[in-house]
Amino acid sequence: MRAHGLAAASLCFLVGCANAQKLAPTPTPDSGRELTADQQVYQALTRLSFGPRPGDVARVRGMGVDRWIESQLEPDRITDRATDDFVEEHFAIVTQAPSQLEDEFPRGKAQADTALRKQEAMKRRQITVELQSAKVARAVMSDRQLQEVMVDFWENHFNIFAGKGGPEQYLLPDYDRTAIRPYALGRFRDLLGAVAHSPAMLFYLDNWESVADSGQPTLGPTRRPFRARKARGLNENYGRELLELHTLGVDGGYTQQDVIEVARALTGWSIAGPRQPNPGTFVFRPEVHDAAVKHVLGHTIQAGGGEQDGETVLDIVARHPSTARFIAKKLCVHFVSDSPPPALVDRAAATFTRTNGDIREVVRTIITSPEFFSRAAYRSKVKTPFEVVTSALRALGAVADSTPRSAQVVARLGEPLYGHRAPNGYAETGESWMNTGAILARINFGLAVAADRVPGASLERWPLAAQLASAPREAQVDGVVTALLDGDASPDTHRILLTGSNPMLTEAPSQTGFAQIVGLALGAPEFQRR
Repeated sequence: MRAHGLAAASLCFLVGCANAQKLAPTPTPDSGRELTADQQVYQALTRLSFGPRPGDVARVRGMGVDRWIESQLEPDRITDRATDDFVEEHFAIVTQAPSQLEDEFPRGKAQADTALRKQEAMKRRQITVELQSAKVARAVMSDRQLQEVMVDFWENHFNIFAGKGGPEQYLLPDYDRTAIRPYALGRFRDLLGAVAHSPAMLFYLDNWESVADSGQPTLGPTRRPFRARKARGLNENYGRELLELHTLGVDGGYTQQDVIEVARALTGWSIAGPRQPNPGTFVFRPEVHDAAVKHVLGHTIQAGGGEQDGETVLDIVARHPSTARFIAKKLCVHFVSDSPPPALVDRAAATFTRTNGDIREVVRTIITSPEFFSRAAYRSKVKTPFEVVTSALRALGAVADSTPRSAQVVARLGEPLYGHRAPNGYAETGESWMNTGAILARINFGLAVAADRVPGASLERWPLAAQLASAPREAQVDGVVTALLDGDASPDTHRILLTGSNPMLTEAPSQTGFAQIVGLALGAPEFQRR
């Protein structure tokens, strides 16, 4: 019976039960949107940021939600020096170039000694650990919240696995710093080009060792590429993922022959070796580039173009109608719902095409739309583990964590940062994140935060705690629901907070009183959605 009850609870959480959420109140007159003014603020803060901090709701309400959205769309105008200083002070590794990191964290120096090799590997692991920790810290403390949301979105879209087993640990900080962040709200073609030139991507998808097949003309005498394996020839990995995952989408109208032609155009796009100038940076190797004519998606690329062949491919796919629709739909899924309205996708795709892939304008089209502020969209998205952790820390006004522990919590909840092996990235839809075990883990995480067991978070520093410390439990529950759940909780959630008993837990929470209420609220379905 208990197993059946847990399964039912999981299903209720995932698809929504009749009493799982109150209906949205009637919108304010002449608002032009289905949500009330307060709900619009909550919707914006949970979708365009990693959740409100204490005082954020009042601040956004005071300045107006549309004005706040416009400010977030222009992150360069927002001073964020405190975040930059924090990252530089505590995670200096992420600011260093690949060559610096390889000097500081060498590999292969102790090949004959197993113990020393393990020590080297553990030391190199610190690079990834700091990158993960810096990502959480930025999400928690940055005032450029939409910028951080978009960085997370694009790093997932252009996913790279940190544990492939090569130089990617040295390359990923530079990938985040120079390929993703500067272009997260810029033009898609610029972002695509930065990713294509990134040594991290060239290594992850094996393009660094892709060379012209034997018998094909090249642009110089053939030499063995940097660390290439004995097997020589064309590697289609990056060409395929460029079309399937990065631009057109799996149903975007390309063929296997297009994959081959794209891979041929990208031969020679590689990584400078340790004995070359600027090791660990992009380099074009004409001696292994397929210099023959190519045909890509109906376009002919003339022979002898060299590095420009790859740029031409990027131009073709960046302006392809399938790319406009694929990127527009993926952004609509992220910001609006797992099944976004087709009309909104159409408008967003049209904006992509009209603006030549201006990401800021595509996002603006989506997040100022009636569909974004609709009842159907309100609380329709399940938070990822990264969003759960960062939103909980922000909700309590936590200071950013200078240790790896918060990032480790994200991993334990099922989303190790830079830890997705396949190039498709983590799922954008809720069913991939919700099952009985995941829900239970999230409830226990909420209780751990309220018990001050997550660095940076402390109920003693949360302003509401002092206000409600001596209040009756019912008043404490009402205060927590208002502060953490936008004042809107189901009867089931109210009952759990009042009684301190959650049917998903095999034992009663060890916390009592106010801390118990906060912990259970952070694990409630309403908080797990955005």
